[in-house]
Amino acid sequence: MENLNSFLSDLINKYRSETSGATASYIPELSNVNHDLFALAVVTNKGEIYQAGDFNHKFTLQSASKPFIYGMALEEHGREFMRSRVGVEPSGEAFNSIVELEKNTHRPYNPMINSGAIAVSSFIQDKNTQKRLDRVLKMFSEYAGHDVTVDEAVFDSEKKTAHRNRSIAHLLRHFEIIGDDIEESLDLYFKQCSILFNTTDLAYMAATLANGGVQPKTQKQVIKKEFVPDMLSLMFTCGMYDSAGEWAYTVGLPAKSGVSGCLLAVVPGKLGIAAYSPLIDQQGHSVRSVMAIQELVEHCKLNIFAN
Repeated sequence: MENLNSFLSDLINKYRSETSGATASYIPELSNVNHDLFALAVVTNKGEIYQAGDFNHKFTLQSASKPFIYGMALEEHGREFMRSRVGVEPSGEAFNSIVELEKNTHRPYNPMINSGAIAVSSFIQDKNTQKRLDRVLKMFSEYAGHDVTVDEAVFDSEKKTAHRNRSIAHLLRHFEIIGDDIEESLDLYFKQCSILFNTTDLAYMAATLANGGVQPKTQKQVIKKEFVPDMLSLMFTCGMYDSAGEWAYTVGLPAKSGVSGCLLAVVPGKLGIAAYSPLIDQQGHSVRSVMAIQELVEHCKLNIFAN
């Protein structure tokens, strides 16, 4: 691993010239990001850090937040309740599809697509809406190892343009998957998506899951070990949406992307990987990040089915 920093730098140099894809223009604030930004980071279970590129640049988590909110809700309500409200099957649909509910139960197919994630956010309960947000921020701060904040400009941008997500939320309310606090739950969902991280922070999040829920730097048990497999299995089967099968076949790691251009992957028992670059493909994944992580996994033989 001693040459990993230089290998990460080589990957940055190799793929920085890749200009396919586009920023997520349907969230106006995300369209203003510098297209050249590109970063990679690896954090091991022992807390060793390897990083290259623009790893200090902050971006919003977007859908990369979904597995972690799901873990929080699992701790709060248990598996039986969560399975009764949100399924665990891949949908085969795009992340923001409105046709995301099972025919008989009307549950969202899984917590990684927007319908499931909106439902899961509604399960994070507190009588005071600020306390709900404070609990979420505290949880993400524990994963990162330092305090984190919401990018209010991105939050406002998402809230003003979220007509599709509102329609999904009202459909969930119609089928009594969520309660009446639709706007409060949507606000929490938009704010969790608007939390600021850098690439190394994201690698710490992945490494915490790789380490059985223990944050490698602080040694704090952030999520109960018993729920980590739930999170990782859903990341593996559903985290990359309608390209999850291709990712599983070519990379072989639990992963989750965000339309800001971030991507995290977990090597259970070993390390966490993170990448960031804002140009995304039609599935909502960072083009450069996918390429770089795929080569990193192949080079270091990290595919969980190849070990």
